[in-house]
Amino acid sequence: MKKRHIAAVLLGLAPTLAVAAPSERAIEIAKKYIIVDGHIDAPTTIIEDGANIASGDKTLDFDYERARAGGLDAPFMSIYVAADYELRGGAKARADMMIGIMEAIAARNPDKFEIAYSVSDVREITEAGKIALPLGMENGSPIEGDLDNLKHFYDRGIRYITLAHSKSNHISDSSYDIRERWDGLSPFGFEVVRVMNNLGMIIDVSHLTDAAVEDILEVTRAPVMASHSSLRHFTPGWRRNLPDDLVKKIGENGGVIMINYGSAFLTPAANLYSKPRDEARGKEEKRMGRKMTDEERSEFNEAWRRDNDYPFAAVEDVLDHIDRAVEIAGIDHVGLGSDYDGVGDSLPSGLKDASTYPTLIQGLLDRGYDEEEIEKILGLNALRVWEAVEDAKKRKWR
Repeated sequence: MKKRHIAAVLLGLAPTLAVAAPSERAIEIAKKYIIVDGHIDAPTTIIEDGANIASGDKTLDFDYERARAGGLDAPFMSIYVAADYELRGGAKARADMMIGIMEAIAARNPDKFEIAYSVSDVREITEAGKIALPLGMENGSPIEGDLDNLKHFYDRGIRYITLAHSKSNHISDSSYDIRERWDGLSPFGFEVVRVMNNLGMIIDVSHLTDAAVEDILEVTRAPVMASHSSLRHFTPGWRRNLPDDLVKKIGENGGVIMINYGSAFLTPAANLYSKPRDEARGKEEKRMGRKMTDEERSEFNEAWRRDNDYPFAAVEDVLDHIDRAVEIAGIDHVGLGSDYDGVGDSLPSGLKDASTYPTLIQGLLDRGYDEEEIEKILGLNALRVWEAVEDAKKRKWR
């Protein structure tokens, strides 16, 4: 890597240079090495929009053809269960339904997809020319307070769990929720960590408060994953991204930080874009004397965006986050977690869908990363963490 550029990034002085169109070498690298993406929300798109990832019908950012074009081999499919299931019930049933849908898609398209249950599965499936679909569960609410449900979901193919999402739950506090119930993990959450270690299930620390991540790092016997998080250094004060000290500690833990592509995760301009919009909407609601309906709120937001251009991030911003994470945590502890299908119309210019991994690779080449380092970022680091977690279950806690 070019240390001069990394130093500039650390000081916030890095130049904004346009990434070139991918070269033949970048395309070759994308095809040569296994690319793992830590978080793609295609299951939700399938359920809510009727998307068909095999044919490309009604899909947003990810489908078979675009994944093949981009060299994507192993996208973790997000079994996302909304936070409100915690109170209204049905979280486990929702997760089971989503898993069943992904199983059905793989069964109906055996020439294109196969569920991956292990690192060896990923290697065998990709070697056969198909896309491996490992499953990660976003939000631990489906555990429903029963440790036996962890075994249930492991048996169904879940290989990581993001312990909380947009609200604190019975396992952990959420970075999006100002009402921190537990000051980190709940007592039950510590038991969840123990059982996940014993099962060989990856603990995903994205969405959690700093205190919860600290709790996990204190007690886990295996490396952790931040499946789709970026660096707070570039979005000061935004708790959803990771602070430098936790980036360093995740590296020391042997884990991997998988950089999120959402523009709000990458730059202050995008991160703060909604603040004046929400203030303007609040003033309008005050004038109306009531809260807007969901439809009215959506219409207001769309009108605001028409009059106020969204400040999309660029490939260079993703590269800046990668550079800084590499400098702090080490080259063995950084990966990609695009959040495709999960961040709406906020993806950076140049990285709008799953066909664009060669563009990012070109950016890495331009910044001086060698092929061995690029292989690690693309997927080798994530696979190493997964293997280490698989190995940790052989040394069970009592």
